Amino acid sequence: MTNNPYFGILLSYGCYLVGVKINQKFKTPVLNPLLIGIVLTIAVLVGFGIDFETYNMGAKYITFLIAPTTVALMVELYKNLDILKKDIVPIIVGIVVGSIVAVSSTLILCKVFGLSEKLTTSFIPHAVTTAIGMPLSEQNGGNPTLTIITIMLSGILGATIGPVILKVLGIKSPVAKGIAIGTASHAVGTSKANEMGEIEGAMSGLSIGLAGLVTVVLMPIVLKFL
Repeated sequence: MTNNPYFGILLSYGCYLVGVKINQKFKTPVLNPLLIGIVLTIAVLVGFGIDFETYNMGAKYITFLIAPTTVALMVELYKNLDILKKDIVPIIVGIVVGSIVAVSSTLILCKVFGLSEKLTTSFIPHAVTTAIGMPLSEQNGGNPTLTIITIMLSGILGATIGPVILKVLGIKSPVAKGIAIGTASHAVGTSKANEMGEIEGAMSGLSIGLAGLVTVVLMPIVLKFL
C-alpha cells in the first residue's frame, strides 16, 4: 500500500484535514491546521517506519502545486486593482522595506550566533514562498530541505501571531494588515489574511511576489558579507 503514489497524497490530505477539524473545534491560532498536519504526518512516518522516499512518491505532486497555487492568489489582487492603484507607492515601499528587514536581520542574527555560511544561506530565504525560496537556497549553496523547514515555520508563526501583533499595535488598515502578513509569512500567512478579509488577502498575495523578487535581488548582495 505504501508503495502506491496515492499513499503520500492521502496521508498528507488526511492529516491536514484532522488539523482543520481540531482548529475548528478549539478555535485557537496556536493549533494551526498546517502545523498539526505536519506533526501528524511525521508521527505516522516515524511510527510505521516509512522512509521519506516512499512517502514522497505521492507527496511530490502536492509540492508541484505550490507554484500554481501561489499564482492563483493573484485573483484576489485583480479584484482589488483600484486599491492597488490608489495606494501603490506606500504598498510597494512597505513590501520592499519589509523584505530588506527580513533578509538583513536574518544575516545579522546568523553572524551573531556564529552560524556557518551554508546554514545562513539556508535561513535567509525564510520569508519568501517555497516556490522561490527553495531554488534560491539551492543555487546559492544552501540546504533546500532546511530552507523549506524555515519557510514553513515563518509562515505558521506569521499566520498564528501576526494578527495578534497587528491588533496590539492598533493597525486597522486592511491594506497594511495584508502587506505585513504577506511580506512576513508568504502563502501560509495569505491563507490567514484571506480569512481576515478580501482586501487583506489581495494585498498579502501581492506581497508574496514582490517580496520574492526583492529577496532574489538582495540575497547575492548580502552573501558577500559572509
